[in-house]
Amino acid sequence: MSVDLNLPTYRSGTDLVPSLDEGETQTGKDFTSDQEVRWCPGCGDYAVLKAVQGFLPDLGLRRENIVFISGIGCSSRFPYYLDTFGVHSIHGRAPSIATGLATAREDLSVWVVTGDGDALSIGGNHLIHALRRNVNMTILLFNNRIYGLTKGQYSPTSETGKVTKSTPAGSIDHPFNPVSLALGAEASFVARTIDSDRKHLTSVLAAAAAHRGTSLVEIYQNCPIFNDGAFDGLKTSGQQGSDDGGAIIPLVHGEPIVFGTDGAKGLIRDAVTGGVKVAPVADVGLDAVIVHDAHNPDPTTAFAISRLTDAGVLHQSPIGIFRQVARPTYDDQARDQIAKAQGGVSGSPEDRLAALLNAGDTWSVA
Repeated sequence: MSVDLNLPTYRSGTDLVPSLDEGETQTGKDFTSDQEVRWCPGCGDYAVLKAVQGFLPDLGLRRENIVFISGIGCSSRFPYYLDTFGVHSIHGRAPSIATGLATAREDLSVWVVTGDGDALSIGGNHLIHALRRNVNMTILLFNNRIYGLTKGQYSPTSETGKVTKSTPAGSIDHPFNPVSLALGAEASFVARTIDSDRKHLTSVLAAAAAHRGTSLVEIYQNCPIFNDGAFDGLKTSGQQGSDDGGAIIPLVHGEPIVFGTDGAKGLIRDAVTGGVKVAPVADVGLDAVIVHDAHNPDPTTAFAISRLTDAGVLHQSPIGIFRQVARPTYDDQARDQIAKAQGGVSGSPEDRLAALLNAGDTWSVA
């Protein structure tokens, strides 16, 4: 699978971050810390870590201008294993800390690493408000559909009926669809990828880092200890669009959304529901198949596509960039407001603050 990297013309996500001097180079080893990596054998986090370490040199940014902020969970060990600045913060609050940092330091490339429990349970409000504000940060949401660090309780993305240590009779909760949630929060960049597809994962990361605003990338990530095989329906026969209906549905901007063996299946409009549905291309014709438009300012179709991922046992899932649009960022606007409030006053920060405090109506109290 490939990902469209022809971005609309707007400010890059890293154009204010200092880059390497001419002739300087970096490799994945430069971004690998001296800390022992401690995840369970076979954990999908290893693949994501390697992909990130291999991708970061391509940004051409200085390591001291890159920061990874995490919350609590298995994925939140990420900052220890990267030779960049990092913050292992508190449960669910990484987006809030990242918001402050991105607003105060426009010279930083700010990343958040979180899990389905950390981001969507205790951190739910923090996540959706970071998305709607469009703060310049990249959020990597590792979704293994379970609480791994605390040993196997059901999470906000676990399917209904999931039997775990905390739901011995089966979960009665209806799970979140992270992509649908992000699109509903008006996120300007929303994508999904999978831990076992290094090429696709790397290309999505590249697009997310280039985007100015909040980029949310959901990463399907296998937990071999507490939820092994949660995505097997997509990683094996499903990739070929087998008779059981299992499939990865690749999303590529500007191309018809087809999948399965030789592109035999496609997505078309559903006249009954108003959404989208799967149909044999031979029956409906290629002209009826939806052409993916990730740059459409209206997220309606992207949301409809996200609903193809069911809340039970995954048998089909769109993978790629759902939405990639330009709109003003919170941190850029906040800095602009501060500059205007200062009214062009020169001098030290103390002088500018005093001028701001004494501007407008003031009173002397005897």
